[in-house]
Amino acid sequence: MEILKVSARSVPNSVAGAIAAVVRQSGSVEVQAVGAGAANQAVKSIAIARGFLAPAGIDLICIPAFGQVMINDDERTAIRFICEPR
Repeated sequence: MEILKVSARSVPNSVAGAIAAVVRQSGSVEVQAVGAGAANQAVKSIAIARGFLAPAGIDLICIPAFGQVMINDDERTAIRFICEPR
């Protein structure tokens, strides 16, 4: 499964386009965010991606989970959004 990493400075429309493209190609994608700002941008991106995919008959769902990621040799808790069609 492809992983897209989102930061607090990510542009939601751009991330949404990437999410939609990966879902169309592979069927599912994992969106990772570390921090409140990044999680906010990720949620907005997923909502926009649902709108991008709806005309094609794809109902995108999202399953949130926690995960551990390494950033600069430091283990951090990330929120993972597993996105797939219903």
